Amino acid sequence: MKRVAFLISCFLLGTVIRLNAQTGDFSLLNARWGEPPTRVPTSKTPDGFLAGNGDIGLTFGGEPGRFCFYLGKNDCWRPWPVYPGGGIALPGVLQVDIDSLKDGDWYYEQDMVKGRIYGSTEKGMGEVKLDAWVSATSNTVVATFTSNKKYHLRWSLVVPTGNASTSETGWDGDVYWATRSFPDTGLHKWPSQVAMAVKVVGVPAGQQQEIELLPGKPVSITVTLLSGFDQAQWKQEAIRAASGLTPVTLDTMRAAHERWWQEFWSKSSVKIGDVFFEHYYYVSQYLLACASRAGKFAPGIWGPFITKDSTAWGGDYHLNYNYQAPYWAAYSSNHIDLTDNFDQPLLDYMDSGRAHAKQLLGVQGIYYPVGIGPRGLVTTLWPLTPEEMEKRYGTRENTIDNGYKFLGQKINAVFSVGNMMMRFYSTYDSAYAERVYPYILECANFWEDYLKFEGGRYVIYDDHFNEIMPRLGSTGNWRDRLGDFNSTLSLGLVKMLFKGMLDMSEYMGLDADRREKWKHIYDHLSQYPVGEINGRKSLMSVEKRPWGIEKPAGLNRVSIHGLLMPAGVAGPYTDSVFNRILLNDVSHWSDNITRTSDWGNTMNNGIETCFPGAVRVGFDAELILHYLKARIAAQSLRNGWITAGGGGLETLAAVPLTVNEMLLQSYEGVVRVFPNWVRSEDASFNNLRAYGAFLVSSELIKGQVKYVQLLSEKGRLCRMENPWPGRRVKLIRDGQQAEVLRGDVFEFRTGVNESIRLTRL
Repeated sequence: MKRVAFLISCFLLGTVIRLNAQTGDFSLLNARWGEPPTRVPTSKTPDGFLAGNGDIGLTFGGEPGRFCFYLGKNDCWRPWPVYPGGGIALPGVLQVDIDSLKDGDWYYEQDMVKGRIYGSTEKGMGEVKLDAWVSATSNTVVATFTSNKKYHLRWSLVVPTGNASTSETGWDGDVYWATRSFPDTGLHKWPSQVAMAVKVVGVPAGQQQEIELLPGKPVSITVTLLSGFDQAQWKQEAIRAASGLTPVTLDTMRAAHERWWQEFWSKSSVKIGDVFFEHYYYVSQYLLACASRAGKFAPGIWGPFITKDSTAWGGDYHLNYNYQAPYWAAYSSNHIDLTDNFDQPLLDYMDSGRAHAKQLLGVQGIYYPVGIGPRGLVTTLWPLTPEEMEKRYGTRENTIDNGYKFLGQKINAVFSVGNMMMRFYSTYDSAYAERVYPYILECANFWEDYLKFEGGRYVIYDDHFNEIMPRLGSTGNWRDRLGDFNSTLSLGLVKMLFKGMLDMSEYMGLDADRREKWKHIYDHLSQYPVGEINGRKSLMSVEKRPWGIEKPAGLNRVSIHGLLMPAGVAGPYTDSVFNRILLNDVSHWSDNITRTSDWGNTMNNGIETCFPGAVRVGFDAELILHYLKARIAAQSLRNGWITAGGGGLETLAAVPLTVNEMLLQSYEGVVRVFPNWVRSEDASFNNLRAYGAFLVSSELIKGQVKYVQLLSEKGRLCRMENPWPGRRVKLIRDGQQAEVLRGDVFEFRTGVNESIRLTRL
C-alpha cells in the first residue's frame, strides 16, 4: 500500500480547526507517505520524518518490521579540528524489531502541529501504531507502540564505535544505559560525552528488551539523553530521570510538550491562499524549531538530524553563509528565541580570532577561519600531515595560513554581524546589544586597521569574492587566483558593519569618540563596482583581479549576501538608481536557463538568498513564486526539507523569508506592508516583526489593504510607507482616533507596548 496525502489541520490557541485547502486560511500541512525513507542513514539531509526540541533531534527510519530512531544531539561533538573525523557525532540509534511485520505496509505522518511522528505498520489483519515525539520541555524521546493483536517486540540501543570514541553500557534497575564519549586527549579541544537511558513504560516487571505487545495495551520506550554540558553528573542524572518515568509523568510531560508547540505557533502566522507555499512556510519553521533552542548548542549544517558519524563538512558552523542563513526568517517571523544560541560560538572564538588577526595579518580585531564549532573549537585545519593533504587537495602544503582554512576570505567574522544587527534592529533589546557589542566592536577594529584609504576612498585588498584554495585535480597554481580588489561581498558587509556600529554605539551610549571615524569609513567606502553588458549596466563581483579586465557577472548569490541579505545596505529607498541596476540583473536570470528550476542558479546553494533578494529589489512577485515552486519541486524531500547540493539547514529560511519579505519589509528603516505581493491575491499576516521592535499585522483583500495593526514594544519612532498611496490615513491609539497622517511616507511616535491601528480615510 503506497499512499501520499496531506492532512490540513491547525492547533491554534487551544482550538483544533479543520480547514478546506481551497480557502487559503491559516493551515499547517502534515506530510504523509506510504513507504519507508531511502536516505537514512546519510551524511547529509535525511528523508525520514523528523522531530526535535532544539537540542535533541529524532530521525525516524527503518522499514516494516524494523523501526530505527536515530538520536542526534547538538552538543555531541568529536572536538577534533580536522574533518573527516572531527565534527558533530551520532550518539546512538534505538532499534525496535517486530519480525512478524516484515514486508508489511508502512504509513506514517509528520505532525508539525503537535511535534510528533505517528502512523502505523500493517500486515494482514494486524496493525501496530506508533506515536513518537521529543519532549519540547525535557530531554526525553518517547516512542509509544499500540497494537490490535499480540506481537513480540524487542529493542536495542546501538552505540556507534570508532572515531576515537569510547562507550559503556549497563543496567541500573529497570533502566538500560549507554554512554558515548570523546575524551580530552591529543588535539581534542574539550571532552564530550553523552548518556542515553532507556526506560520501558507500560510492561510488567521483568520484561526488559523482549516485550509482549498486547492488544490495546500501549508500551512506551523512552530514551533520556544528557551530556556533560547539561549536567555535571550527566550519566547518573540521565538514569535518575529515566527511572522516574511512569504513565502519569509521561502524560504530564506530553501536556507540557503540546503547550510549548501551541505557544510556538501562536507567535505569528500568514495566510496567502496557496496550500503549496503555506506547507513549506510552516514545515520550514517547524524543522528550525526542532533544531534550535535558546540555551542549547547552536545547530550546525545538518542540525541535530545526524544519522551517521561521517557528516559532510563535519556538520560544523560554516561562517561564509551556511551557519547564519537558517536564522534569517526567524527574526521577521517573531521567533527570536530560536536565534538566541547563534552568538555563543562566535563569542567563544574571539580569543583565537584576535590571535589570528595579529599573527597572520598584523592587525587588530578578530579574523576567523571558514569553519568553527562550539566552545572555541576550530574545525577547519588543513590535514595534519603532508601525505593526507596531498591525498585530499593535490598538494603537500598543509601549512597555508599556519594550517587554518581562511580560503582567501577576510569576511568570515563580519558575516555574522548581519544576524546580530537583524536581531538588534528587530528588538532593540539592550541586554542583547550588550552581549554582542564586544564582538561587533572587534570586527570594527579589524576593518579600521585592514582598510586602505587611497584616492579619497577606502578600498579592500585580497578579500575574495569566492573561496580560493588548492583542489584535487585542478591545474595551475591556486595562488594565481588570489588578488581580488574591492569585492562586492566585502564592500557590502563592511558598509553594514559600520552602519551597525554607528547605530548600536549611539543606542548604548558607547564609543562616541570613535563615531567620526566610523562615519568617515561609511561615507567614503568604495562604491559597488558596476560595468556594462550589451549596453546595460550590471553589477561586478569585484572591481578588478590581477589577471585582466573583470567583466560584470550581475547580481548573484554571493553579492546578494553583501548587499541585500543579510547586509541590507541596498534597496529602493537606500539608492533607487543602484536598485534598478540590481533589478535589471535579476530580470536576466532567466536568459540562459534550460529548466524553470534553474532560475537564480540555486540548485547547489542559495535558494534562501536569491529568492528573498529578488523580492527586496522589487522583481515581479508572481514570477518569483513561479520559479520558487519549480525549484522546490525539483529538489526537496517528503519530510518538507528543501535540499541543496551544498549545505542543509540553511534552506529552511527560503520560503518563510521570501514570503515574509513579500508581505512586510522594514530593513531600510521604512515599514512597508505588502511591498512586493501579487496584488490580485488576497493575503494577510499576523505579528510579523519589523525593524524598530514593531509587531505588525495586516490584510489585503481584492488588492486593497484593509488595515495595519502595530504593536510597538520599545516606543520608537515609526516611519511607514503609506499603505494607501495618495490617501490620508487615520491613526487610532488604544481604540481612540489620535491623528491623521499624510504623504507617501510618514512618521509617527509610539509608546512602549502601545497598540496602534491605521486605516484609510
